[in-house]
Amino acid sequence: MTIKAEDIKRVKGMGFLHNRGTEEDFSGRIITENGVVTAKQLQNVSEAAAKYGNGKVSFTSRLTIEIPGIKFGDIEAFQEYIARDGMVTGGTGARVRPVVSCKGTTCVYGLYDTQALGKKIHDRFYNDYYNVGLPHKFKIANGGCPNNCVKPELNDFGIVGQRVPVIDIEKCKACKVCGPEGVCPMGASSRPDGKIIIDREKCNNCGLCIPRCPFHAVIGHETQYQVYLGGRWGKKSRIGTSLSRLINEDELMGLIEKAILLFKREGIKGERFGQTIDRIGLEKTEKILLSNELLEQKEQILAA
Repeated sequence: MTIKAEDIKRVKGMGFLHNRGTEEDFSGRIITENGVVTAKQLQNVSEAAAKYGNGKVSFTSRLTIEIPGIKFGDIEAFQEYIARDGMVTGGTGARVRPVVSCKGTTCVYGLYDTQALGKKIHDRFYNDYYNVGLPHKFKIANGGCPNNCVKPELNDFGIVGQRVPVIDIEKCKACKVCGPEGVCPMGASSRPDGKIIIDREKCNNCGLCIPRCPFHAVIGHETQYQVYLGGRWGKKSRIGTSLSRLINEDELMGLIEKAILLFKREGIKGERFGQTIDRIGLEKTEKILLSNELLEQKEQILAA
């Protein structure tokens, strides 16, 4: 059976990628929302792989699930089967792509519930913006701390949790052995005159020092976020450009939306968000994103 080129393109938009060297085999890409599935969903995946695929399951770099070897004629039945447990295919095309979240929800270094934030981003921007065509794909990743395990800087919109340490010098006892100083991986903490100071140029806001002082001389406020814009990897790599200030949780979702709207309004078909930023200028980009201009024009931008 020979599949028409337009049918290959059509099902690719549904999350089915043609398997190289085959006539009618496709890999079905299942969305995991934030990289997490339940045991029951995983059982469904296993059954679907045996029933409709070649019995194998793989995972993408964006933590979605792929089942290869699905026959073209079985695509609809495959979708119906995984839908029994609330799963859908997708994750392709010039649109917002599946969100990648690190394991900060349970990781000892995590500064916030990364999977909860990932689900929130998924619902609002992967689902709600699914039919919004963009100049190119738009990838979002959120990491729980500066260890950057999911490489947020290599995404169009990257998020890194930050816990800024604050010194209460009156509470510092100039201990012989300083817990915060000893635990700092960046060498940012020191005690030149006995009491602790933090070199802000070296500090990466990992927050490890905050609970180490028994006298609470180092404290930390709520988690904030460092945002990186326009990152990408591959043939033309670009490390994401950091926003000039940290963002709080109330600002974050709005900033993601404004970045998507900016890309839709200013992007040229075929270019990634980083290229758009470089073309219009970082200073102008940041000024627009930190204003309400794009939200005020949202209806017109989405209608274009």
